Amino acid sequence: MPSGSFRKRPVPMFLRTQARRLGGIAIAAAIVSGTMASAEAAPHVAVQPWGSTPDGQKVQLVTMTNDHGVVVRLITYGGIIQSVETPDRSGHVQDIVLGFGDLKGYTVDSAKGGLFFGAMIGRYANRLAGGNFTVDGKSYHVAVTAPPNALHGGKQGFDKKVWKLSGVRSGAHDATATLTLVSPDGDQGFPGTLTARVTYALNDNDALSLHYHATTDAPTVLNLTNHSYWNLNGEGSGSIAEEILQINADHYTPTDSTSIPTGEIAPVAGTPLDFTKPTMINDRLRSNFLQMMYARGYDQNWVLNGPSGGKPRPAAHIYDPRSGRSMDISTSQPGLQVYTANSLDGGYAGISGRAYRQTDAIAFEAEHYPDSPNHPAFPTTELRPGQSFDYTTVFAFSNR
Repeated sequence: MPSGSFRKRPVPMFLRTQARRLGGIAIAAAIVSGTMASAEAAPHVAVQPWGSTPDGQKVQLVTMTNDHGVVVRLITYGGIIQSVETPDRSGHVQDIVLGFGDLKGYTVDSAKGGLFFGAMIGRYANRLAGGNFTVDGKSYHVAVTAPPNALHGGKQGFDKKVWKLSGVRSGAHDATATLTLVSPDGDQGFPGTLTARVTYALNDNDALSLHYHATTDAPTVLNLTNHSYWNLNGEGSGSIAEEILQINADHYTPTDSTSIPTGEIAPVAGTPLDFTKPTMINDRLRSNFLQMMYARGYDQNWVLNGPSGGKPRPAAHIYDPRSGRSMDISTSQPGLQVYTANSLDGGYAGISGRAYRQTDAIAFEAEHYPDSPNHPAFPTTELRPGQSFDYTTVFAFSNR
């Protein structure tokens, strides 16, 4: 099954533009001599205004590009990955994440549905049972947003904040942008003043990395992730059910009917959650397995093989036979929530102008386990003064 970096390199987009200006012979000579490639080869980052929120906060659009036709756009509102363009096996470039063409799509329209298109999630990604947790014996409460539980950090989570663009860099081998957010003590019910930083980097090996770093001035809990919806056949192209998925996990965390873990770490073997070998998503998507009936599809936390907290290790691989695109996910986080967009119901239309429906995308939320503060046996999500939350997730793109 295809994986790894691009083997087939499409003609870079800037060369195509020059070809139209100079003609085929001139551009061929430039490619052979290497003069044009050397001038444009390094990844690049650019920043521009992208409107204002309803309360008047200015939002910026950050665009990172490399010379293989990969373009990543993110906005400072919600730290949202607005689009990712990559070439297919024929060199045709398409956006492969679901999203919207203007700020209103995120701040007003989709915000009503709580679907978190492309957003940074915090302070606590995934669910907290009843919105409750304790730290050092003291009880805290986060607003219930997915009854009867809190989901993705309360009513005004990190996905609805305007982050500060604290730095950009165009280097020899990567382009980076760093967003910073200070969450005050008591924000959404969480204790401690938290300073969070996320660095997005697009390199010349066609990999997008997200490096999360956070510190606190008082004991708290923290679980950060990104909630991009991916469709390797292109945004608005329909279902991802025909894509082939592999997950590097022998176990998962079963839940009750409200998606709260039971505390068990169960084997995937013999269940529809076994993606230890490449498997078409559609093969078992309509299973009557109770865990999938609860979620109306795939929306479970897989316990990734190998130690967490160090160097990112393989988490998942997904391949689209139609386009030839594939994506490898690696992370230093302990878990991976895989979600087949079960709540998309046709209520939103994206950049393509086409309505988004169930299974039109898949999300890979590298994170700690759901409801970890209420399960002492799970990897801890407590963060204390003097400690740092430090994790990296990488999405590496290829085409065949």
